[in-house]
Amino acid sequence: MFHPFRLLLAMLSVILLSGPLAAQESGTSGSTASISIPEDLTPEQVDDLVARMSDDQVRAILLERLDAVAAQQAETTQARKGLIQTISDTVTSMTASWLDVIRKIPLLVSAQVEAFSNFGANFGSSGLMSLFGFTFLALAIGYAAENVVGLWTRRWIKVVDGDASSNLRGAVTFLFKRFLFEFLGLLVFYYTLVFVGRQLLNEQQIAQAAPFVFYMIWFPRLGAAISRFILAPKQHDLRLVNVDDHWAKYLHRNLIGLFLLIGFTLFILDFNALNGVMPGESRLGFWLNTAIHIYIGVIAWRARDGLSDMMRGSDPDRTRFDEEVARLYPYLAIGVSAGTWLLVEYLSAQRNPAVFELLAHGAHFTTMFWLLIAPALDTLIRGLVRHLQPPMLGDGPVAERAYKSTKRSYIRIGRVLAGILIILMIANAWDLDLQEIAGGGTESGSKVIQFFIIIAVGYILNEAVSLWINRRLAKEQTAAEQSPDEEAGEGGGAGGSRLATVLPLLRVTAQVSIAVIFLLLALGALGINITPLLAGAGVLGLAIGFGAQKLVADIVGGIFFLIDDAFRVGEYVDVGGTMGTVEKISIRSMQLRHHRGPVHTIPYGEIQKLTNFSRDWVIMKLKFTVPFDTDPNKVKKIFKKIGAEMMADETHKDGFLQPFKSQGVFDFDDVGMIIRGKFMAKPGKQFTLRKEIFNRVKAAFKENGIDFARREVRVAIPGLEEAENLTEEQKAAVGAAAADAVNKGEAPA
Repeated sequence: MFHPFRLLLAMLSVILLSGPLAAQESGTSGSTASISIPEDLTPEQVDDLVARMSDDQVRAILLERLDAVAAQQAETTQARKGLIQTISDTVTSMTASWLDVIRKIPLLVSAQVEAFSNFGANFGSSGLMSLFGFTFLALAIGYAAENVVGLWTRRWIKVVDGDASSNLRGAVTFLFKRFLFEFLGLLVFYYTLVFVGRQLLNEQQIAQAAPFVFYMIWFPRLGAAISRFILAPKQHDLRLVNVDDHWAKYLHRNLIGLFLLIGFTLFILDFNALNGVMPGESRLGFWLNTAIHIYIGVIAWRARDGLSDMMRGSDPDRTRFDEEVARLYPYLAIGVSAGTWLLVEYLSAQRNPAVFELLAHGAHFTTMFWLLIAPALDTLIRGLVRHLQPPMLGDGPVAERAYKSTKRSYIRIGRVLAGILIILMIANAWDLDLQEIAGGGTESGSKVIQFFIIIAVGYILNEAVSLWINRRLAKEQTAAEQSPDEEAGEGGGAGGSRLATVLPLLRVTAQVSIAVIFLLLALGALGINITPLLAGAGVLGLAIGFGAQKLVADIVGGIFFLIDDAFRVGEYVDVGGTMGTVEKISIRSMQLRHHRGPVHTIPYGEIQKLTNFSRDWVIMKLKFTVPFDTDPNKVKKIFKKIGAEMMADETHKDGFLQPFKSQGVFDFDDVGMIIRGKFMAKPGKQFTLRKEIFNRVKAAFKENGIDFARREVRVAIPGLEEAENLTEEQKAAVGAAAADAVNKGEAPA
């Protein structure tokens, strides 16, 4: 016969259990045995189960299952909360926390007095004397050890010549050595204190003295060393950031004050906790934390001009983005400070002990530090790129554009790496293992981390490819760039190299491919099924293939023209009667710039025949008409001399492939002999050379008494010896006959 209460508990436990559970059964000797509960129980099995279980076991199983169901319902309720409800709960909890702060204002003084009273009571008068005395002695010994190290390392720090703008490496080396040796001295000071303190103080005294030494002495001195490295307040010529002496000294002083205030906050909270006053009793941490953020806002507001100059940097190649960041940085600093304050208040309102531990160790201060220093890192990156970037390849606008593009690529890569560093430092401050999260620590966190990792890798790869292509393109384009004194004629100029033609298309193709591939990978990392996207892309590709066959023909034709190296950017070509210089190419068409200005766009699929006037070499043939009585051998010698002189001329010799020379008498006309000369030149150089040859031939002919043949009309008039006796009518008839002969001679054949 079963007890009714036991039977009721057993039935409730069976109803609530969704799977087999293990129960502990107490024996007479206190040992336990595992009881397995099947999912489907028959009445006989219920009777047997109840017979084997005690009242305590039934209660334990029931309470355990009820707790599990309650937790599951709480999770479900939390998951179903809307955005408005979540915001409302957050505001409610933070408001309650602030009301608690106001209620505990009267306890600020009394709680602090209690902490000091407990501190004094714990040690007594003699204990306090020994604590303060031995701590002062340890500090003196630590300072002495630090000074010894300073004297020893001072000989390795040499003042550099010049300033940071002309000798960046020397300035950075000097400042870094000074910071490194100062930091080494601080380490010696700290560990000397630790060693001496362990010899002089007991564990209780060390627990009280260690926070004071670390937060109130060592930490502010470390901040001062970092500030001296960055701002160099007393050495403006070696300063790494673009800020004048006034603001450098102002920021240095207030940064030390800020480190002191942060150190005092961490110390007093730790001191109170060690002496029986928890942070929640008086909420002193709220007021100190608020004071820190107000101090940061005041610094940023008062020094906004200096901070903007510092963020702007000294690089003349600043973009509009750089200018806007510099202008807004002081307000960004104020916003980051206010946002961090709200974050701390939100986390404090959650009453999570683990979060309290992180806040006590200054995780929010570390976060704020790295967020505030992010623009400074950007300025540092731009300064390093400016000084460390390889020199510009060649001269001219092409090289300058490529140089600036390469600089921007270096800066963007540096920004991504700086962003990764900041994320890692903030994650370390909050004890977040990003590797574990990315490996599947939490499902949502893992997806987000993997998404950003893939995007970052794709971005860096894209910039690296663009960087390499831009450098090669700058080199190729600079080598083929037309000089200002060259003239483009109807025969076209010299084209660029094959790489200069293909690389722009390769850059666009690589960037699009990298963007598509890494975007799909990133979406896949978020858990989005990319199979429909791929299938849709395939269907879209087929639709485009069938609906835009002309476009496909143009693209395929362009690919084969580039493979055949039929034309290059800068070459002068004839495409079915349309002539011009290849100015731009795309995957579908080419643009020809006519020598008179018009631009023709020609799809590759419409090109049946292409004539290239600028490939490898150009032969220019010049005609000169001289009188019939001119000696051709004399003209030949003149041409040969001109050719030799121009081949020796530094200005023109590089344009020739073969010198200017005579081809002899080419033809006769009714005026005189036509003598032809020719020369072989590099494409694009022939027009300048032709102009110079014309000038030299004219001067040489004049010097040697050779005239250029002119068209003449001779009228034979019988009895011309009696010309002085001609009447006016006869003179008019002669003039008319001469004019008629001239008109007939000028008429086209």
